[in-house]
Amino acid sequence: MTSQGASLQNCNNQLVACLEELKEQRGGLDQNIEKVLKEKSEIEKQLAQLSKELALVNENLSKKIQARNEFDRTIQETEGAYMKILESSQTLLHVLKRESTNLNKRISDS
Repeated sequence: MTSQGASLQNCNNQLVACLEELKEQRGGLDQNIEKVLKEKSEIEKQLAQLSKELALVNENLSKKIQARNEFDRTIQETEGAYMKILESSQTLLHVLKRESTNLNKRISDS
């Protein structure tokens, strides 16, 4: 019976050792889980902050694009008006030269 008792004691010791090893592995896994949860939480905070920043950037960009479009419209309207002024100036110059030539002919003919 002593050998059975020794065998039982040996089995019991191995069982206890295996349980302790499993508990240590579980403890290591617990620590790893806590670390990953902290990383997850930090990433979620960063994501929330970046989402806010992105919303602000998009709003700012939208305003700037709208302002640029207004600049484009103003430039286009101004260039169109300037071209009309230029055409009118050229027409006026042509009329003035023609009238000047006619006046000079009248003076010469007199």
